[in-house]
Amino acid sequence: MKILVAGATGSIGLHVVNTAIEMGHQPVALVRNKRKVKLLPRGTDVFYGDVSLPETLTDLPKNIDAIIFTLGSDGQGRIGARAIDYGGVRNILRIFKDTPVRIGLMTTIGVTERLSTWNQRTEVHDWKRRAERLVRASGHPYTIVRPGWFDYNNDDEHRIVMLQGDRRHAGTPEDGVISREQIAQVLVSALTNDEAKNKTFELVAVPGEAQQDLTPLFADLQTDNPQKNDGVLDIDNMPLREEPDCIINELNLYSKKLTNLQP
Repeated sequence: MKILVAGATGSIGLHVVNTAIEMGHQPVALVRNKRKVKLLPRGTDVFYGDVSLPETLTDLPKNIDAIIFTLGSDGQGRIGARAIDYGGVRNILRIFKDTPVRIGLMTTIGVTERLSTWNQRTEVHDWKRRAERLVRASGHPYTIVRPGWFDYNNDDEHRIVMLQGDRRHAGTPEDGVISREQIAQVLVSALTNDEAKNKTFELVAVPGEAQQDLTPLFADLQTDNPQKNDGVLDIDNMPLREEPDCIINELNLYSKKLTNLQP
């Protein structure tokens, strides 16, 4: 597959690029900062653009089979969360609105937790959740991965566990831990696995050896309900009827299933 990687020079994106190559795919790295290109494997295809500026994305190659989003606004507060965590997904989906692509979106464990001081200040969870909704509404086959805390796992914690419902809201590594390499492995593997299609899950690791075959893990997950536009077991604490008109309008603009998205 030819895979566009949005966030390719970030800490997860670099692993995604390397994993995609190892699995025989052709990654196209979407890069904003030209100085970071040297971090990528030699010979990687590169496209220069800023996900928050749609005018820089108009010439993205259209012969893409899949997109993996590993975007992160990295402490840029509400403005960054809206422009990158949400806006970056929105702007790329606009380019591929009529192109059949498979999507892998990375958000975060605890994305449905809205009342923490951190989310109240940054709204990162809320904007990442809106990005999830755009992906679900797009009509493209997708997998949404909500990883636990990056690289807090001990040396013996490699056994992958996939959870649903997003009920771990401590806001600390107690919610679950996972290595960056395994996040990349799951994101890339999901693109070619029918059992991962249209599923949303939290990703953590527990003591034990890593599984070689992820298909049974994907198969055990429930598929999202297309009528609800949230993860299948998510808490209903951000109802569409309470969303701003601009968000509803954008959902409907990107949606292949307009009737499902009325507030």
